[in-house]
Amino acid sequence: MERIAFVSETWHPEINGVAHTLSHLCDQLITRGCELQLVRPAPRDGSHEPQVAQELQVRGFRLPGYDTVQIGAPALRRLTALWRQHPPSVIYIATEGPLGVSALMVARRLGVPVVAGFHTNFDQYSTHYHLRALRPLVRQGLKHFHNAANLTLVPTRTQAATLAQQGFKHVRVVGRGLDCQRFSPVHRSEALRRQWGVGPQQPVALHVGRLAAEKNIELLIRSYEAMQAVQPDIALVLVGDGPLRERLEQRLPEAIFAGFQTGEALAAHYASADLFLFPSLSETFGNVVLEAMASGLAVVAFDYAAAAEVIRDDHQGLLAPCTQPDRFIEQAVEVCQRPARIARLGRAARVRVEPMAWSQVAEHFLACLRLAEEKPDARSQPSRL
Repeated sequence: MERIAFVSETWHPEINGVAHTLSHLCDQLITRGCELQLVRPAPRDGSHEPQVAQELQVRGFRLPGYDTVQIGAPALRRLTALWRQHPPSVIYIATEGPLGVSALMVARRLGVPVVAGFHTNFDQYSTHYHLRALRPLVRQGLKHFHNAANLTLVPTRTQAATLAQQGFKHVRVVGRGLDCQRFSPVHRSEALRRQWGVGPQQPVALHVGRLAAEKNIELLIRSYEAMQAVQPDIALVLVGDGPLRERLEQRLPEAIFAGFQTGEALAAHYASADLFLFPSLSETFGNVVLEAMASGLAVVAFDYAAAAEVIRDDHQGLLAPCTQPDRFIEQAVEVCQRPARIARLGRAARVRVEPMAWSQVAEHFLACLRLAEEKPDARSQPSRL
């Protein structure tokens, strides 16, 4: 039996792409007979993960503007004790914070192979939080961290090429999966649409994600205002929360703020809309794009991350070049006036993502972990952090 240790600053039921991905991967690994360990900051509710064989919870602290996610404190001694008593076959580090750095240091000292996940573009986030001058330093730190691991996993081919150009070593692509039964057009709810105050034929544009600067919310606002100018009855539904919510409620008093949604309620929100607007340029992937497509929505996004991987422009959605925000607005304005085109794109989107099962992703993920175990010489140099 393989023992796989997961080290992450975030875990379900926290709502973000990293926690979502790790939850699905762990479920799949357990069905394959793997034994799991978990190292994470202690959650507020004091809960423990029932599916893992061993769990180590460390002290955590929260960052301004990101109080829903904790950063784990270094835990060199406790990690050493855990992994000497219960040595894992391989360690997967999902986040590059102080906890992840200490886990990498201990793993290297004990000779345990490490696979690192590149889940978040922290170097881009520094730009959105008025720390542009730090971006090269953040990128250099990320490269140093990942090059000390045996492998680095990224979700798209484009990102793998980008990191390779920046000097990241041993980068492999492991995509993301989708539950096409949970996210489906069959969950469309006229009752929910009535709660939103919209009629059966009234178009609804949806955005799902954190209401924060790095999600390019200003472009979302501009797009909606331009759509309103040509389609006055269009409604905007925002699922999610974040530091910009209060400001958005003031700027868009007619918009519907649904807050965080999960499970069946989230699936109904997707399926009950018509268009999905996703202006973010800070994603490593963007699971919400797949969820919207599975729900039968016409997606307007940049030619970037998940959208670039799965959408062919004007076939399963509409793509704008990353350097042309005005084109993003034009695409949204054009499609919102054409219900037949919305329906065509939504049907094709559903067909495109139906084969993307988490079981296939987990097989690829497990193959990468085994590669790291079998080829310790794949580890990059230098060996010190």
